[in-house]
Amino acid sequence: MMLRRGPWPWRVRLLPTPRTLGRAYPRPPMPQILCVKLCGNLKYYQSNLYSTVVPPDEITVNYRHGLPLITLTLPSRKERCQFVVKPMLSTVGSFLQDLQNEDKGIKTAAIFTADGSEIAASTLMEVLLMNDFKLVINKITYDVQCPKKEKLSREQTTEMENMKSLVHRLFTALHLEEFQKKREHHLLEKIDYLKGQLQPLEQMKAKIEDRSEAKTSGLLWAGLAVLSVQGGAMAWLTWWVYSWDIMEPVTYFITFANSMVFFAYFIVTRQDYTYSAVKSRQFLHFFHKKSKQQHFDVVQYNQLKEDLAKATEALRRVRHSLYLQMPVEELNEKK
Repeated sequence: MMLRRGPWPWRVRLLPTPRTLGRAYPRPPMPQILCVKLCGNLKYYQSNLYSTVVPPDEITVNYRHGLPLITLTLPSRKERCQFVVKPMLSTVGSFLQDLQNEDKGIKTAAIFTADGSEIAASTLMEVLLMNDFKLVINKITYDVQCPKKEKLSREQTTEMENMKSLVHRLFTALHLEEFQKKREHHLLEKIDYLKGQLQPLEQMKAKIEDRSEAKTSGLLWAGLAVLSVQGGAMAWLTWWVYSWDIMEPVTYFITFANSMVFFAYFIVTRQDYTYSAVKSRQFLHFFHKKSKQQHFDVVQYNQLKEDLAKATEALRRVRHSLYLQMPVEELNEKK
């Protein structure tokens, strides 16, 4: 008997079962076993069998056990690799970093929307997988089509949001101490780095301050000397050269001239004329002048000092939080 189906023939034959020997039982009906033998063009058969295989360069997104599974071909090894994504925790930046860690041949990687707008690294993968996007690896663009999810009802959405909130609280409670310890270690490293950057600047600043202080003090002593000479001259003119009747109008106009000088100082500087304010102003004047001569970057120094103050305050808060969460035994040991 010959059967034909499709482009290849099927040969069918019937095989008998082994007979029962040495017994006088009635012969049961012989079952018929169907054997299939393939005859024809094997290449044609293989082409039909593998016609649904994903192309080697295509990027696919599937869901397995409720989690997105992104499959792509690594450019260096030419191997298919699967990446499991946690939508509520993973971001675009962490996904791209995982790609570069898996294949060192990936120099550049970025994700764009279908219309060509770049997606920020802080975007959650859950938001990214809602629509199709483009993945650019080493200047090669791959179009990624995301499977559409069924829209949830309002009750299911509310239940999902409550579940997310519960998972977030549990994750925070379980990993808060570990995160704070990592934060403390990071802040300590940052403080050490900032102190290392500030050390040469502090030494240069101390030298400039010493010179500026010396010049300011010299200027103040010079002012005292001028006033002393002025007082001595007025006394000499009053008692030895002229009389008080002649010198009285002179002293009046000298006092009036000093008042005009003080008022002009206020107009120019918008500050009251006090000895401490004048000293501080002259000190800053000499300091900035010397800084330019010594190539001391005041802006950089102030920025480093501000960053150091912020890091120190953040470290204090982290340590205070860790101190509150420590058991009683550890608190007693620290005391």
